[in-house]
Amino acid sequence: MNLSPQRSEEPDVNLTPMIDVVFLLLLFFMVSTSFIRESSLKVNLPEATGEAMVEQEQPVDIVIQADGGFLINDQAIPVVSSEVLRNALKLAVGDREDPHIIISADADAQYQHIVTAMDTAQQMGYTRLTLATRQTQKDNE
Repeated sequence: MNLSPQRSEEPDVNLTPMIDVVFLLLLFFMVSTSFIRESSLKVNLPEATGEAMVEQEQPVDIVIQADGGFLINDQAIPVVSSEVLRNALKLAVGDREDPHIIISADADAQYQHIVTAMDTAQQMGYTRLTLATRQTQKDNE
């Protein structure tokens, strides 16, 4: 009869496989995540330097009024649709390749009208779009 106390081994937890799995998951999420923000409309936003832009050519002005009326180079468009806007832009642009288009929208204009103007210009292949803004007047302190 063996009455000596049995030596019990302490349980050993091996963390190496778990650490390997965590690193593989981290690597997977880092590789599969996309950090590129893509947009189908390319717009050149004006800078806030306060200086006037130098123009080599006459830009095409699209004015969107608060009531939804459109003007292209001071010519009113009676019915606003993508097709009518496309035809009016073709007439205003003429034979220029990629004209500079300035979209001036009233602050109370519907956002959909602005997007329609930008989308129509982009579908026609015009990439030089500028959204006109008004510089706020700073009070002298």
